Amino acid sequence: MNQTRATGLSVLAALLLAGAGTAAFAQSGDTLAAVKERGEVLCGVHPARHGFAAPDSQGKWSGFEVDFCHAIAAAVFGDANKVRFVALSSQQRFPAIQSGEVDVLARNVTATLSRDTALGLNFAPPIFYTGTGFLVRAADGIEKVEDLDGAAICMAPGSTTERNVAQIFAARGLSYTPVVIENNKQLVDAYVTGRCDALTKDKAALPGVRAFDTEVPGDHVLLPGIYSKEPLAMAVRQGDDKWYDLVKWVTYATFNAEELGVTQANVDEMKASDDPDIQTLLGVIGDNGTKLGVPNDWAYAIVKQVGNYEDIYMRHFGPDTPVALDRDQNQLWTEGGLLYGFPMH
Repeated sequence: MNQTRATGLSVLAALLLAGAGTAAFAQSGDTLAAVKERGEVLCGVHPARHGFAAPDSQGKWSGFEVDFCHAIAAAVFGDANKVRFVALSSQQRFPAIQSGEVDVLARNVTATLSRDTALGLNFAPPIFYTGTGFLVRAADGIEKVEDLDGAAICMAPGSTTERNVAQIFAARGLSYTPVVIENNKQLVDAYVTGRCDALTKDKAALPGVRAFDTEVPGDHVLLPGIYSKEPLAMAVRQGDDKWYDLVKWVTYATFNAEELGVTQANVDEMKASDDPDIQTLLGVIGDNGTKLGVPNDWAYAIVKQVGNYEDIYMRHFGPDTPVALDRDQNQLWTEGGLLYGFPMH
């Protein structure tokens, strides 16, 4: 064995041992300690879903769920950039969180009872409410689900969408041929090239497919209606309440900041507010950070570096973005939506 190869193997062994050390921390139920020792959050994300998560040509990630990963890093380290993104397919995502390969899943994961129990996951509050939708070709004259009787439908395996489609069609006495493809690009290409009559995903993902992956977006339409409940939430392993609490309260902090009018643009001046709720949120008073195992200005760091919920949503789904989406259920409870931040006192 030559010296160069021996040195390389020694370095690899050292890296594996270091990784094993932090993984052992995580598996023992102290993910926060593992994250701090490692110096970054490992966040499992979608390989490429427009608006939610995608890398650019330089490998820099952006997207709605990506920003929630940044928010966790901001809370722990005061630095939103201390996060490493791990692209996971729908089949890879659950083994990755169960094994400790990632600390948190922010990967279009729908919270369900079976996942909460059988898969050993804990779900933070949903950050995006959506449901099963269908993208079809306008020329085919398909206007409702019933028009898809006998159609070939492209879908991802192991997803709630796959199960939902089976229920939707069975309830209506309809037949269909599933075209199940794991790789997201190949799945979309199968629809675009005509291998299937419809593409089904969470409805929020379909405008991005139409805008970016089809040759003429106007030739494709979304069927009206949402056909299932798909509350997308960040997920962590069970048995680690400290880490679960942190991820949960990072989510609530973005909701509460919007409700209190604390934005990325005004957060510094809002630190001078005499409103005790704002003072508590931003760590001017109280010791919420100590209770969570992070700096007391953890929520200030989130809003300053990443934003409140509205900042994050509008950055990726606002009217001036390629994937413009109405907020619908993703409004604060005060505006008729489902987002409700728990009190932080």
